[in-house]
Amino acid sequence: MKDLVDILVTTYNTEEIYLRKQIDSILRQTHKNINVYISDDKSTNKDVEKILREYEEQDERVKIFIQPINLGYTKNFEFLLKKSKAEYIMFCDHDDVWHKDKVEKSLKMIKEKDVDMVYCNCRQIDEKGIVLEDDYFKYKNVPLVNGKSKVAISRCVGIGCSQMITKSVRDQMIPFRKFVIAHDWLAAFVANEGKGMCYIKEPLFDYRLHNSNVFGGRSLSQNIAKWKEEHKYNDIDKDYKDELYNMYLKYRKEVITNAYCDGIKMCKKYVKNDENKLFIEEAEKYYKEILETRKVNWNLKQYFKILAGKNQFKKMIREIVLFHFPVLGYIKFCREGKRK
Repeated sequence: MKDLVDILVTTYNTEEIYLRKQIDSILRQTHKNINVYISDDKSTNKDVEKILREYEEQDERVKIFIQPINLGYTKNFEFLLKKSKAEYIMFCDHDDVWHKDKVEKSLKMIKEKDVDMVYCNCRQIDEKGIVLEDDYFKYKNVPLVNGKSKVAISRCVGIGCSQMITKSVRDQMIPFRKFVIAHDWLAAFVANEGKGMCYIKEPLFDYRLHNSNVFGGRSLSQNIAKWKEEHKYNDIDKDYKDELYNMYLKYRKEVITNAYCDGIKMCKKYVKNDENKLFIEEAEKYYKEILETRKVNWNLKQYFKILAGKNQFKKMIREIVLFHFPVLGYIKFCREGKRK
């Protein structure tokens, strides 16, 4: 009997065409010994449950759970992790398309390398399925880790829908402790403290980007424009320069807190390795110093110690500007999502 793999899917108000393409692509995998656990997070669109029940009736590998209350993205994955019993586990979005050998190739790699996690590349597609980027690793400067690395503490290594983890990682993840902001970052951190991880350069699924993504593959420019719109930045009189700069600092603080500080805070709740504990303490001090910077901070040595890694060059340039030269970052910020 081939190894059993549990595939964990969370849904919420998913459009029928996307939902069917995602589930169909899972059920067509060349590795057949799978369980597909799908938890719907109390969708207001009742057609979602009807579609899910249809698949449950057609294929015994599909198990459906309808949540009585809205758990939220992260807690919904925790619910499914608690249901999983297999030796290998994969996370799945509700609107992507998996290539038919995604499970097979991920399983082969994780066993051959004897690691606790493997993550693969993908293509980014739009709402119509048109390929926007054919190398997500390159486009998003995804950290590339073979073995273990401190970057798996300071960054999220591999988006959840690209990961396969072992039961050992799952057992250490649950129940989720305080400050869990992302199941995929946590999975990579736990794997890094265990037997480590490796990656597959080949794209093994199509990652869909659209306006309702919870965590999308949007570019920096798109994220800035979205933030400006939500915070009505363009309604501020352009002559109020201090107010405009303070709004930029507010944006900067949110980005650094949500994308860096909160991740370190989460890892701190799970860390066991003494060396990693010291690294986390050092990162916390560094981020505190950076958040207090208003114009320029010359402590670049600490940046490289905390955040440098393979395949990070373009991202590091942007981060150095954001972290250490906010006065320059403001220029980029002003250019994106300009007033009409």
